[in-house]
This record gives sequence, structure tokens and C-alpha cells, in this order.
Amino acid sequence: MLELDNVTKTYRGGRRAVDGLTLRLGTGLLGLLGPNGAGKSTLMRIAATVTRPTSGTVRYRGVDAVAHPDPLRRVLGYLPQEFGAYPNLSAREFLSYLAAIRGMPARTARARIEELLELVNLADAGRRPLGGYSGGMLRRVGIAQALLADPRVLIVDEPTVGLDPEERIRFRSLLGDLAADRTVVLSTHIVSDVESVAADLAVVVRGRLVHRGSPETLRQRAAGRVWQVTAAPQEAAALQRRFPVSRVVHTGDGVRMRLVADGPPHRDARPCAPDLEDAYLALVRDAAARPGEGERR
Repeated sequence: MLELDNVTKTYRGGRRAVDGLTLRLGTGLLGLLGPNGAGKSTLMRIAATVTRPTSGTVRYRGVDAVAHPDPLRRVLGYLPQEFGAYPNLSAREFLSYLAAIRGMPARTARARIEELLELVNLADAGRRPLGGYSGGMLRRVGIAQALLADPRVLIVDEPTVGLDPEERIRFRSLLGDLAADRTVVLSTHIVSDVESVAADLAVVVRGRLVHRGSPETLRQRAAGRVWQVTAAPQEAAALQRRFPVSRVVHTGDGVRMRLVADGPPHRDARPCAPDLEDAYLALVRDAAARPGEGERR
């Protein structure tokens, strides 16, 4: 349905944010993972027709979305990482304004806006000016605007920033439900955001696709490389400088941590079955150690 083929984006000065990346997306939810600065947001802006690629193609149902973006834009919901709103408008007024721009009939828009304000838990605050909203509340308005036209393609970039734990869980569940009959892309650097809802993962490092597959496939790649260590504070600090660490707990016996290493990193290291966080850290470490390489699978 949505295809990005050999997409590259180079900015002034030669900085390459996206480097020959290919993704093909159909119905379902893709979790797009990568560290900050990996090029995820640039890739999402290209997929949403906000930014033009330097080279490569974007197609929606076979139509070139760079040359002819309207067919994709008509069915697209997009939440960028940096979401702006008019501070003097209320949430209802702002969403009504966006609905009018989209050409939604007024009665349909009013009903949809009330439904969405309930969905993002803002019904009681819907008449307050957006300038008085917290960061988390503004993020929820952003989620509502992305869903306004019941999009067939939904792209959300770091959507849970500023949300409390209960809201994050609710939104992840909503995305999972929406993905049953449409294309959903959830871009994040937070593994827990995709762990429970995405059966399909893509990992981007330095603008390149380094993994595409199921969470289980990613976990298998880290087998035999995850260790639990309990060490004195000075030893623990040295280990944290040398190895990717997924978990740290301070106990009466010292500092207990899980870390990624090719062999036992400490005399008391015990092997552990990798979880998704471990596997992701291992993959990012490997990709960073091999600049210029990438996997497309």
C-alpha cells in the first residue's frame, strides 16, 4: 500500500539523514525504532509528504506520492514529533478549524471531535485555550487531530512523549486496534511503546535500515549476549562505560545490572535470556560499530 524505495535525504553541508532506505508497508502496525538522531523523523516526514526525498521514490497504491501527493494526503493522519497549535484557540475550535480545512461537513466534524476528545480524555478541557495546556495535554490534542478524518494511513512520531503511564497504555492499545484494517507507523526510541502492539519491527540507525522482522526475530539475534552482573559501584560504573546496559538496580549487595557483551563481562556474570530492550541495544551497538553497513530484510 505504502512503499518507500531507496529513499535518501541529504541536507545542506552533506549530512545524510536517510541513506538508501527501503520500506514496504501494508495493513498492520509497524514499530519503527531507532536512537535519537537516527533519521526516523526525517523518514516519517518523507512518508507523510511533508519533506521531499533527495532521491528515491514514495508510492501509495502505485501512485508517485512525491509528484502527486494528494491521493495519500486525503487518507493520511500524521502526528509529527514537534506539534504546534494556536494557543488562543480551544481544543474544540482548533479541531474544528482543521476539520474545515479538510472539507469535513460541519455536523460530521462536531460529532467526530466530541468522540475524539472523549477518546483522548480531554472532553472536560475542550473549551480551554490551548495556551494553558500542559505538554501532555497538547500531545493528546495532536493525537486527536491525527485521527480526525479516520485515516487509512496513520503515521505517528514519538506520540507518547509527555503522556502519563495510563495514557501511554491507552494510546498503544488504540493504535493496535486501528491497525486491524489500516496502515499504522509508530516511530519511537522507546522500546516499550512498540513491544506490546507491534508484530512487525524496523530498526533504523544512522539513516539505514538495520533490521526488519518480528520482535522474536530481533530477540533471537541477541541470544548468548545478555548478562546479569552484581558489582561494586566503581566496577559497575566501569561496566556501564564499556557496555550497553538495559537495566540498573541499586541493592544492598551492590549494583545489579543487565548488559550486552559478546562474552562474560565480569567474573560473576550470569547469562540471561534477552528481552526486546536487550536485543535492541545489542543491534544498535553492532550497527554503530559498523558504519556504512546496513541490512534490508
